[in-house]
Amino acid sequence: MSEPKAVILDSSEVGRALTRIAHEIIERNKGAAGLALIGVHTRGIPLAERLAAKLSDLEGVPVPTGSLDITLYRDDLSEVAHQPIIRETQVPFDLADRRVILVDDVLYTGRTVRAALDALIDLGRPQGIQLAVLVDRGHRELPIRADYVGKNLPTSLTEVVKVKLAETDGSDSVELWDREDVL
Repeated sequence: MSEPKAVILDSSEVGRALTRIAHEIIERNKGAAGLALIGVHTRGIPLAERLAAKLSDLEGVPVPTGSLDITLYRDDLSEVAHQPIIRETQVPFDLADRRVILVDDVLYTGRTVRAALDALIDLGRPQGIQLAVLVDRGHRELPIRADYVGKNLPTSLTEVVKVKLAETDGSDSVELWDREDVL
């Protein structure tokens, strides 16, 4: 297997980025009370859980988490797979009167976030929705931006950003690859 062009964030840098995002969330929301974090399948879920743990440690209040499957909300569903894999959406709390922070690993075109917003609104009407991502790589096709970003990473369209997390991949890192090396 090929090697990445570059390792953008190593394990300790991923941890520092999440700590910084947690502090920014607390500052913007004047604490963690009334917040809930919802991770987008797949890597948004462990990121949301890590952020919620950091917020709880810093503020001393529980921050509930949930998971969101956006598969059926995608605008490119027919292009993704003939038989798409449907995962479970778990939001074990009422969205009303909560500020929800959607969490994902990479923000690219904005289409995943649009689908996540549609899926979330179908579950209820939160007080507000914010977006936290580990990496923003640019190339937006929709007018969407993240409220919290771990790393802004300008990329070309021939590059791929791979986020690896201990929960899903055995270790934490953010890597930059040439598209032809990952296909």
